[in-house]
This record gives sequence, C-alpha cells and structure tokens, in this order.
Amino acid sequence: MKTFTLERSQLINAPIDIVWQFFSDPRNLREITPTYMNFRVTSGPLPPEIFKGQLISYKVSPLFGIPLKWVTEIMDVVPQTMFIDEQRQGPYKLWHHEHYFETRKEGVMMRDKVAYALPLGILGEWANSLFVIKQLDAIFEYRRQIVDKQFNYNTV
Repeated sequence: MKTFTLERSQLINAPIDIVWQFFSDPRNLREITPTYMNFRVTSGPLPPEIFKGQLISYKVSPLFGIPLKWVTEIMDVVPQTMFIDEQRQGPYKLWHHEHYFETRKEGVMMRDKVAYALPLGILGEWANSLFVIKQLDAIFEYRRQIVDKQFNYNTV
C-alpha cells in the first residue's frame, strides 16, 4: 500500500482559545468544506467539542456528485494543542489526519499532516496523481480562504 502525505501550515491571527473553539467544534466541518462536496453530518446532533473516541459520520460527494458515507473517529485530543482523526469508513484505504496548534506571539500556528492511501493498488496511485491530490489541495485551499475571512491570518 503506497501512502501519500499532505502537509499544510497556517498562521492564524487569533488567540488559541478562539482558534481551538472553532476547530474542535465538529459542527464547523461543513463551513470549512467546499459546497460542491455536498457535505452533511448524518450522525445526529453533535456536541460543541470533539472528544477521544467520538465517531462522526457524514455524507460527502467528492467525485461526480456521487454521495459517499464517511465515518471518522477522533483518536486523540489534547485541548488547545492537537487532535487526530482517522477514517473508519469512506473512500480511502487509509486516512490519518493530525491537527496541531501552537501559540506564537503573532497568533496560532496551525499545522495539518495527512497520511492517506487509496484503494485499488496501482490504479489508486494513478488516480492520486491525476486528480486526488489536486482535489485535496483545493479542499485545503478552500479552508484556508474561509479561515482567512474568519480570522484574518497569514499563510506560512
């Protein structure tokens, strides 16, 4: 299984408690996901803050408008420092997303590290190079723009 890595960093011009409150609230997932993906939570009402062991299920249409069920589990949470989510069901063979938050004098440095693998062996690798990595870049760029409007941060 070939594993790919995607990393992003953003400097957010806001205090850690405000940044953490926004990103640890699973109800904000829809706001930071591109509208064309038709993202909707299906696991019922969500609490205002994630917790270790939490399962979040949703429908998302990443390709050709075809809805897919995606379930993630929150694997670890250190308040105002980091959280990790992993796919339990969805389009990837592996999806491991680490979110880190570090207070700096300019605000909060948020770092994402995603390790992912696609099904179908060499066909999955081919799909990654043709469109998956481009789509992931677009999704993270959309999030960057939304966060920019919300917090007026600078990209690093």
